[in-house]
Order: sequence, then C-alpha cells, then structure tokens
Amino acid sequence: MNTTPPAIGFAADEIDLSTPTRAARLKWVIVVNDSIPAGRAVNAAVCVASATTRAVSGILGPDVTDAAGETHAGLPWAGCTILSASADALKAIRAKGVAHEATFVADMPAVAQAIRVYDEYIETMGSADAEEMEYLAVSLVGPKNRIDKVVGGLSLMP
Repeated sequence: MNTTPPAIGFAADEIDLSTPTRAARLKWVIVVNDSIPAGRAVNAAVCVASATTRAVSGILGPDVTDAAGETHAGLPWAGCTILSASADALKAIRAKGVAHEATFVADMPAVAQAIRVYDEYIETMGSADAEEMEYLAVSLVGPKNRIDKVVGGLSLMP
C-alpha cells in the first residue's frame, strides 16, 4: 500500500479554462456509501473533497469576480463527479485506487464521523484493522481511463 501520496495534479501549462471538463487529463470522482443518510453522505463527500483539493495541485480554478465586484472562491475547473456505491463496492474501489501509483486517494472511514477529537481519530486509526474498515466516501483523482475503469457502471449520487 502507498504510504506517501503520489504527486498527482495539473501542471500550470495544462490548465485550460476554456475547454470542457472532459478534455482534462485527470478525472476526479467522489464515491459515497449509498447506505448512509443524506447528511452524513454530504459530510463525507465534503471532507474527502477538502483533502483532495489540498493535495492535488491545479485542481481548483482561480477566484472569480461578479459584476458587483464580489469575489467567489475558485471551483474545480476540471469538474468532479459524485457517485454512489455499496459499502463493499466502496471498499474495493478504494483498494483499486490505492494500488495504482498514478491515482490520488482520499477516504473517510466511518469512525471519522463518530469521533469529535482529532487526536482520538489518529489513535483509533492507528489501531484499526484495515480489513475491517468501513468507508463512507472515497475521492479518486487520476488518468481518465484508469478512473473510468475503477468506477465504471456506478450511478450518480441521487
């Protein structure tokens, strides 16, 4: 298993804000456990998205200004698709992502929503059995063809 996240991202010269999202070299998907309530699903998706935008260079577009001069934070210029899957499928998707060195993976174990102190989360994860881990969401960024193979056939999150 990868212990250091791979350097995944967009180089400055390949960021083309004038092209459709499908033209981007990398694809970003977030897959959410389809058996959890909507509020928990949204929380899990937002948490893995936060980890992804911090780790994957060039994924966010620049801030934009509206006609009134108000600034709006940059959004993912290459898009992000939110899919859903069963708990077992989510675990397999994460494993496939981690196994491919050109894929960035951020995950949210179920225990993360049960613990309110981050030091306790660190301690709990340090003794958690990887085989028994349940995931609420997984974020993947990688080459389009690789990501499509990993998540092929999944539906958009309702």
